[in-house]
Amino acid sequence: MERTRAEVDATLQTAKLDAAELLPAAHCLRFGPAAAGDVCLLELEPALCGRLQAGRSLVIRGDKDEQAVLCSEDKTYDLKVADTSNMLLFIPGCKIPEQLKMEETHCNIIHTEYTTEDLLDQIQASEEEIMTQLQVLNACEIGGYWRILEFDYEMKLLNHITQLVDSESWSFSKVPLNTCLQELGPLEPEEMIEHCLKCYGKKYTEEGEAYFELSADKICRATAQMLLQNAVKFNLAEFQEVWQQSVPEGMTTRLDQLKGLALVDRQSRPEIIFLLKAEDLPEGDQERFNSLFSLREKWTEEDIAPYIQDLCGEKQTIGALLTKYARSSMQNGVKVYNSRRPIS
Repeated sequence: MERTRAEVDATLQTAKLDAAELLPAAHCLRFGPAAAGDVCLLELEPALCGRLQAGRSLVIRGDKDEQAVLCSEDKTYDLKVADTSNMLLFIPGCKIPEQLKMEETHCNIIHTEYTTEDLLDQIQASEEEIMTQLQVLNACEIGGYWRILEFDYEMKLLNHITQLVDSESWSFSKVPLNTCLQELGPLEPEEMIEHCLKCYGKKYTEEGEAYFELSADKICRATAQMLLQNAVKFNLAEFQEVWQQSVPEGMTTRLDQLKGLALVDRQSRPEIIFLLKAEDLPEGDQERFNSLFSLREKWTEEDIAPYIQDLCGEKQTIGALLTKYARSSMQNGVKVYNSRRPIS
């Protein structure tokens, strides 16, 4: 098993050894050819063993600075390493201090672009989970590489489409793909027009022609984000009026379209609304709750649910998370939740 310098330092700390008392150079120890390479024993639950016995595959994923995970076609599992007292330490690419002094330091700026294969190699999730999240992020594949469009550009594309729908008096449930590409192709790349249609609609075929049914909820939500991203706080009544005026005719705005995107403060006078995107919050459970309770001392389940929904495991509920990380009480006849620990 190979370990990085950081992992070696952590092992020294656990063993209560002072690195300064050790020799300045380390020797790399490796097994000889007779050991038949690096071998690790992997203990699996019966269901996963059954997958392998049935001829299906499992993949170990994770970048170099991450904890590796094991992925099946549709699920992700943590990998735990059980250290034994006779495990050897190996430092990849180890060099003595004299060699390090002789090397020059080079700084390069690298523009990172990922293919699907790169994502599968490095991201700690199954292929199905990765592709689903790319769809959630409105990512697009261009020339074999995945990219995420800037929100302002995405809204520019959407505005072209909605204006064309209005000028042609089309139904939002039946937007013809080929006509869109022909009319808007001179303005923006055709693949970007089609990508935007996929982000905000559902493709179907009728009599050999491709159409898109655009989602009013998605368009209203994106319009609200455009309005809110330029304001710290927005008078709720004024926002609702401007929001309704900003969406295409025939669409109706509702606050429930903004779950996980914006938060309404009904305790303030006048009531206000502000942008709060779930994806911008910390990923860890405790850190997520700390962040939420630092924003607001007490939450109703309805308000907090969109911001913790993604933390729920396969057999975990929002109620169970709230029980673990929050205390409940009644306020004006409504159950509210506050932090179990002091928030600094």
